[in-house]
Amino acid sequence: VQLQASGGGLVQAGDSLRLSCTASARTFANYGVGWFRQAPGKGREFVASTNWNGDRTYYTDSVDGRFTVSRDNAKNTVSLQMNNLKPEDTAVYYCARGRTSYVAGSYPYWSDRNNYDAWGQGTQVTVSS
Repeated sequence: VQLQASGGGLVQAGDSLRLSCTASARTFANYGVGWFRQAPGKGREFVASTNWNGDRTYYTDSVDGRFTVSRDNAKNTVSLQMNNLKPEDTAVYYCARGRTSYVAGSYPYWSDRNNYDAWGQGTQVTVSS
């Protein structure tokens, strides 16, 4: 499966962006999807995730209440709505597909990069102060 992340850009603090992750495989709907980000000089960190049917979502504390992850399985798309962006949100954002289908999971599960087996190429988000 190939994943394509898009929607990044340069915005000011307080602005919003909506990232999209689309997949080439029809079975995308059977898998959870996670969003991760990597800032310059830092490791890749978990941001948010949705399980295969969208009824379980998880967020890292720093984005909880500002970011919302959702999915449209009919369109093979998972979105990350980012509101009230802050300069510290500046990073390359990656989407990734869960390794195992039909997993409900938990925060520890979805925040672990080892539980994903396909990654998109990343989209740059830059937030100026």
